[in-house]
Amino acid sequence: MKLDYLGGTDFLIDQGDKFYRMNSDTELLGRFIRIKHQHRFLEIGCNTGAILLYASLRKPKELVGVDLFSVVFKLTRQNLERYRVDAQLHACRIQDYKDKPFDVIACNPPYFSTTNQNLMNVNQYKRAGRHEENLPLSELFTAVKRLLKSNGSFYLVHRASRYNELYQYASRVGMLPVKVMFAYDHVGGVAKTVLIEFQFATAHECMIEAPVYLDDRSTFPTIE
Repeated sequence: MKLDYLGGTDFLIDQGDKFYRMNSDTELLGRFIRIKHQHRFLEIGCNTGAILLYASLRKPKELVGVDLFSVVFKLTRQNLERYRVDAQLHACRIQDYKDKPFDVIACNPPYFSTTNQNLMNVNQYKRAGRHEENLPLSELFTAVKRLLKSNGSFYLVHRASRYNELYQYASRVGMLPVKVMFAYDHVGGVAKTVLIEFQFATAHECMIEAPVYLDDRSTFPTIE
């Protein structure tokens, strides 16, 4: 069994061979989220538990993970139990998931909206992690609207090139960005990733955080 480090933590995680693997976006989202002790936290697409482990560092009141595939939960539970982290895990589409509202929701959703089957991975787990066929952005934001408290926060990581789309889908459900952070491969490069905190708002200020450079870990956000 090969274990991989979660950047910025002492956690080790078993990702298996067939499931979607974490990357720098996973770490950035884990560092970007803000959770208080009294909060209920939901991750959409929890996979093998990386973001749940990051969230556990803030010691929230409750951790919940939803994923399409129940088979992944064997590894998820092992990864959480290794550090005595307790979380409820549910296998279903987030579109069908029902629960009382959460204070904080986080998601690293599929980035690609193509409908070309030839461009999609034959591995169903990696395919679901990369392509929107099971979770279009419109349905993601509709689910978040239903599951998030009126004063809650939704944290998202996505491709920077789709920022305008993200803004449009969020605004349709009454959400606006309140904090934005862009990540670049290096200084002078084109923005690769965007991290956004959304809230329900009619009038708001949006804070633009200092940029992250993936070749300089000192620029990564600190875990609070």
